[in-house]
Amino acid sequence: MGDDVAVELGADRVSAEAVVEADAGAVFEFLRRPANHVVISGDHTVRGAMTGPEALGPGDSFGMAMRIKLPYRVTSRVVEFEQDRLIAWCHFFGHRWRWELEPLGPGRTRVRETFDLGTAKIPAALRVIGLPAGHRGNVAKSVRNVAAHFRSDS
Repeated sequence: MGDDVAVELGADRVSAEAVVEADAGAVFEFLRRPANHVVISGDHTVRGAMTGPEALGPGDSFGMAMRIKLPYRVTSRVVEFEQDRLIAWCHFFGHRWRWELEPLGPGRTRVRETFDLGTAKIPAALRVIGLPAGHRGNVAKSVRNVAAHFRSDS
């Protein structure tokens, strides 16, 4: 994959995508495990899984230890789920983090992460703090981190 990450910015969302050298099922299993979110996090705000299942499924809630200047905790719920294709979660503010997977053949998957404030309860407040544009680097780095995980496994 290298650093071939495409980033797309819209009014309510920012996405990054790249081709990962792994089957969609393997990528999905990696993404749906909260313990892996520390490795995936592009901005390093995720510090660890605290509560919830080992592997996320439809409607599951999970708690994470976070840090943006100060430590805090957040609970999110899986709001979209399609095995080996799509998983998305949101917390109490309603904006979503979505991962979409498109199989491209044996051992290759297009991976797309989207930060979507179109579902947020207070989108105006999120825009004031610079979102979604403020997450451009985060989603790009998160996709790179997923790709790097599978490069190191080969």
